[in-house]
Amino acid sequence: DAFQAFHINPTLVQKFLKPLLIGELAPGEPSQDRDKNSQLVEDFRTLRKTAEDMNLFRANPLFFSLYLGHIIAMEVLAWLMVSYFGTGWITTLILACILTTSQAQAGWLQHDFGHLSVFKKSSWNHIVHKFVIGHLKGASANWWNHRHFQHHAKPNIFKKDPDVNMLHIFVLGDTQPVEYGKKKLKYLPYNHQHEYFFLIFPPLLIPVYFQIQIISTMIRRRFWAVSEMFPQSLWGPTGSYYLRYFITYIPFYGVLGSLSLLTFVRFLESHWFVWVTQMNHIPMEIDCEKHRDWLSSQVAATCNIEQSFFNDWFTGHLNFQIEHHLFPTMPRHNFWKVKPLVKSLCAKYGVQYEEKPLGKAFVDIVGSLKKSGDLWLDAYLHK
Repeated sequence: DAFQAFHINPTLVQKFLKPLLIGELAPGEPSQDRDKNSQLVEDFRTLRKTAEDMNLFRANPLFFSLYLGHIIAMEVLAWLMVSYFGTGWITTLILACILTTSQAQAGWLQHDFGHLSVFKKSSWNHIVHKFVIGHLKGASANWWNHRHFQHHAKPNIFKKDPDVNMLHIFVLGDTQPVEYGKKKLKYLPYNHQHEYFFLIFPPLLIPVYFQIQIISTMIRRRFWAVSEMFPQSLWGPTGSYYLRYFITYIPFYGVLGSLSLLTFVRFLESHWFVWVTQMNHIPMEIDCEKHRDWLSSQVAATCNIEQSFFNDWFTGHLNFQIEHHLFPTMPRHNFWKVKPLVKSLCAKYGVQYEEKPLGKAFVDIVGSLKKSGDLWLDAYLHK
């Protein structure tokens, strides 16, 4: 089911797997899948076939064209503002907000191409993905793919999902805090993590941690290709973003001013990104591998946010996180169509399908961190 979920042409991809085949388990060998509900698995595969028959995996070119258009329009608007109104504080603050919005929306758009959910051919998705994440955002497509697909394969699973590897800064879920507490591990006062979260996570993730990780990943995994780092062409991704940005803003702000503006935009975008991406996962189950079926494992680790035009736009349709995790190659504008089928299947098998308002989702992040911190403190003091 995971293999089917990630590939838009599984038959083609399977050809690359033949050299990797070691052998097959004998019928009597134990399997990690033995506790799965075979009927649920079968019904989910039927649901996927229904979605395919409904053409829900077919993208609407107009939707993504307009989406890209509104991002580019914001970039142009930002330049026009500073050209006509100068570099005063008010103009600069408005400019920063426009650029932040553009960057956040470009982040959601690169996510679509990275998941191969726009074009029928993988190669076309990869090309445009490099353009959006590289030229529009200054990040690495290879870094994103390597990290993000691990998250999708095993969401909220310790040692398998890099998104819950918090480097001892936070303890998450119900089991990790108790484990740390019993071992008397105190890298930070975790009972206050719901407070220092505001100082560490939202402001620093993109401008500090992600930038360090992108560069280190490029070095370790040798992503030093021209297409990743240098502006060889319009598609030349990471380097061309910075070239374009500095050519645009150095004439107005100078070198230091342009760097300060870029850092401030990254700072604002980081808050937007963290609150949206963590509201679907941190309050959910975070634990070790339980070897569940695809549907159960994804729904346990994700939740939805109520639909509205604003929520769809603000979150890049990640308010449909459950549907996105079940069908990552499905174009996001079709999530609302498959949602009733998913809810019905979950209800049939008693799988909890959680949906909440946007504000509550934000509050639940802090509440979840406080709960985990309290569990750690109790185990640290008394166990």
